Amino acid sequence: MGEPKKDDVDLSAQDRWDATGAEPVDTADQAESATGEGAAAPGSEAMIAELTAERDAYKDRFLRALADAENARKRSDRDRREAENYGGSRLARDLLPVWDNLNRALAAATDEQRQADAALIEGVELTLRELGKVFEKHGIHMIRPELGEPFDPQLHEAMFEAPVPETRAGDIIQVMADGFLLHDRLLRPAQVGVSSTPG
Repeated sequence: MGEPKKDDVDLSAQDRWDATGAEPVDTADQAESATGEGAAAPGSEAMIAELTAERDAYKDRFLRALADAENARKRSDRDRREAENYGGSRLARDLLPVWDNLNRALAAATDEQRQADAALIEGVELTLRELGKVFEKHGIHMIRPELGEPFDPQLHEAMFEAPVPETRAGDIIQVMADGFLLHDRLLRPAQVGVSSTPG
């Protein structure tokens, strides 16, 4: 038969690429990629571990953010309640001298003045009563200790001590000014005199 003609010779991969203009493909690479075997398996395990760690980190951050949001909600609710209950404490404290002065005015009025100026005295009493209703409406409660009651440093302020017969040390012997609570907070302690007589 003789030697093959030049035109019949099988072209090499490089020659085929030159002839077609397409990049030659290595058949071994094709087979490896088709089976999915080779260096991809160890890399995929590392990738799974990395993704798992990343997922756990995101989950932890999410739970922390959720807890922070819940704490912020509780804090804002508490602040809102405190603002509602105690926001007017400065105004209430400033109104206490008005209460004291109205009480002093009524206490200073003699029977003759009450008869001569009955309308004026009644107006002062009505004003005092109305102020008491406003206090009650806004959670302001009076502390009016009784004579002989034991001194309580949480609610009372001792203005003086004096030995008084038939009393025990620490008993209240005089009330100089009423005290006031705003809900459960002390606005002003009751100002009292205390006995120093030994028991």
